[in-house]
Amino acid sequence: AILSVTLNNLASLLQDTNRLADAEPLMRRALAIDENSFGPDHPDVAIDLNNLALLLQATHRLAEAESLMRRALSIFLDFTRRTGYEHPHLSTAKDNYEGILKALGQSEEDIDAALRKLFEEHGLIFERTS
Repeated sequence: AILSVTLNNLASLLQDTNRLADAEPLMRRALAIDENSFGPDHPDVAIDLNNLALLLQATHRLAEAESLMRRALSIFLDFTRRTGYEHPHLSTAKDNYEGILKALGQSEEDIDAALRKLFEEHGLIFERTS
């Protein structure tokens, strides 16, 4: 896990210096390491998915970003349902997912419907907070 954290930190630095093409393979490697170490549904994997999705959004690959962010949000929702505690990154992942859906041109109603469906699939209730 130390290697994946280091890769993510380096990728973040590259992303911050607008070296997006250099950051992507590092993020994908960190994701693969965490999936192998923790399993596909672990919150650390969701954090990797979130980071990669934001990078893909920055490179205008919105369809791929949407599916990764939806998966990240699903992992955090599942964690919340299983433990009874809201994962600390749930709100950020929800906001990031909304941002991708907006970038894809979806209306507020469609975004709310997509979020409501995702929350309900995990046995949770979606409430608009903003």
